Amino acid sequence: PCIPFLEAGKESSEWREAQGAGEEALAAGRVAAFTVAGGQGTRLGSPGPKGEFPGTPISRKSLFQLFAESILAAERRYGRPLHWFIMTSEANHRATRQYFNTNHRFGLSENRLHFFRQGMMPAVDDSGSILLESRNQIALSPDGHGGSFKSLVSSGATQAMRDEGIRTISYFQIDNPLVRCLDPAFLGYHFLQKSDMTSKTVPKTGPDEKVGIFCLKEGKLVVVEYSDLPENLAHERNPDGTLRFGAGSIAIHAIDRKFIEKVGDPSNVNQRLPFHGARKKVPTVDENGKLQIPPSPNATKLETFVFDALPLAVNPLLIETSRTEEFAPIKNATGEDSPSTSYAAQFARARNWANLVGIKNPPEEFEVTPSFATSPHEFRENWCRRPIDLSLTPGLVLDESHLVPGA
Repeated sequence: PCIPFLEAGKESSEWREAQGAGEEALAAGRVAAFTVAGGQGTRLGSPGPKGEFPGTPISRKSLFQLFAESILAAERRYGRPLHWFIMTSEANHRATRQYFNTNHRFGLSENRLHFFRQGMMPAVDDSGSILLESRNQIALSPDGHGGSFKSLVSSGATQAMRDEGIRTISYFQIDNPLVRCLDPAFLGYHFLQKSDMTSKTVPKTGPDEKVGIFCLKEGKLVVVEYSDLPENLAHERNPDGTLRFGAGSIAIHAIDRKFIEKVGDPSNVNQRLPFHGARKKVPTVDENGKLQIPPSPNATKLETFVFDALPLAVNPLLIETSRTEEFAPIKNATGEDSPSTSYAAQFARARNWANLVGIKNPPEEFEVTPSFATSPHEFRENWCRRPIDLSLTPGLVLDESHLVPGA
């Protein structure tokens, strides 16, 4: 089933029940945040891990800091220390850990912050032979976000979750500053439906948007990558003008720990995720041991996708959300899904929240940090306790200093 989008301020009894169930689970410590953060910031002109890139428009807080503050805000709200699991890569594991240590983990407890590396797969040429990057080193590449299942198990992360009574992870990727790391209503729907895996979706902006789409295949919920969707189907429309295949995948999931353990168990051959091939240019050595830099793609890198677990899940659930509320990724240096488009979306969301509390003409640019609110529901609660004149401070950053003590 798909839960349709519900506008802020129009909460239903069903939504309130889900919100309550999610809050209860968070207060009991049954949920952990999980971030896929193996990427580098190379495409953004940043030499380090992508999580170090400035994710906010005014305060310029890094993506890592932004999500850390979201988790700290949830800890304060629910009166319970929460765990955060971060999947790095071979390329950025050490730098990521050093970044957190240098910044004193942004206030998070050391024993509740868990880092582990994702797996690697060899690159192969057109004949299926494994390529070498040097005489004695196989050319390896990350095994995709679907590898998180296997890595969560092999790293001992799921055992740590079991020991701590963690039942479910809130999965999100590092490049989306608008994501609600620990959304109680989303989690509550997941629990109430007894779902193995619940996902969020937004309507695609158009047939050419580069996001996967949710659809049914032989009665099973699946995601089809945009590159695998035939062009004629991508452009097909319903009678009301909406895209027939328009339920965009935004990489936000709630996944049960037991389901992770089942899919990530290497001995469970019936639950393995399929590999997808991506054509890439991979430097390799020739038969004489000389490094060759290919002018065009010469190899296939193999990776798995987390959403390929959906057909294996019991009671998979889809929840529609608002793009302006929860999806503004930073993927490219310029153009679509760039810092400028994400920052503009963050300003727009802040203005929308201001409109909800009766501010008719909020300033064009002000920032709401997670320490003040992570949802319109929280924004309304905190604003009503202490209204603020936004017009007096151009470029205002609303943070914990604007909260009523004890709120």
